[in-house]
Amino acid sequence: MKKYEIVLKKALKPDITMMEIYAPLIAKKAKAGQFIIFRVDAEGERVPLTIAYTDKEKGSVAIIFQKVGASTLALDELNEGDCLHDFVGPLGVPTEIEKMGKKVAVVGGGAGCAIAYPIAKALHEAGAEVHTIAGFRNKDLIILEEEMGKACTELHMCTDIGDYGFHGFGTDMLKKLIEEGHKFDHVVAIGPLMMMKFVCKLTKEYDIPTTISMNPIMVDGTGMCGCCRVTVGGETKFACVDGPDFDGHLVDFDEVIARNNSYKPFEAKKKEEHICRLRGKTNA
Repeated sequence: MKKYEIVLKKALKPDITMMEIYAPLIAKKAKAGQFIIFRVDAEGERVPLTIAYTDKEKGSVAIIFQKVGASTLALDELNEGDCLHDFVGPLGVPTEIEKMGKKVAVVGGGAGCAIAYPIAKALHEAGAEVHTIAGFRNKDLIILEEEMGKACTELHMCTDIGDYGFHGFGTDMLKKLIEEGHKFDHVVAIGPLMMMKFVCKLTKEYDIPTTISMNPIMVDGTGMCGCCRVTVGGETKFACVDGPDFDGHLVDFDEVIARNNSYKPFEAKKKEEHICRLRGKTNA
């Protein structure tokens, strides 16, 4: 087996792909919540992706990515047997599974379910009662339902338009479970910033400790560039070395959302008109 060889490639949806990469040293040490940084080739950008799961016997590390830019499009062009140029990790602080108690709700939103899944799995394997809440806009966007179902005590599927599972947002399901009498020791929320903000607003009302996973722009993964900074409890933290997990009740979500919104004028440009600086052509 060659270094950083793709040993498995599977399309989860037309725009979402799962890959297993041969990286035995990372597979041996990686824990839930950590991430890797890959480069497709020597000229490629460094892109962080959360570790979905590992297989220590095979020496493989699984990643799940959405094809949204030059690097993920280039990664998706590779096939089984091809090799990545770089695959660095495990990076970041592991999720503190042992401190979350015996009953935990894990709330994932959209593609964030790929990050929520390994955390729910680790909690379940540690003996906790895990209620996984997976929210998607509609049935066609659902990923990892079978895998999530095996990695928790109870899986609650939700869709915004109600065409599958519970009709409503993940926050609505979480509130429903709490009002039904479920006493959670901890809540984990991973997904869009607005979703995590409102989960934290809800859990603060019920005084439930809440962990969120931040996925800001990241370049070097060492805390040097400062791109992934986030204000937590009035202090500047860096998601790559201090996180990606943080106390959701202390994160300044408004600041992070405002910073992300500053990129919208560039992102709003029509896909067929935008010329990618890395690819030298449109991503259409």
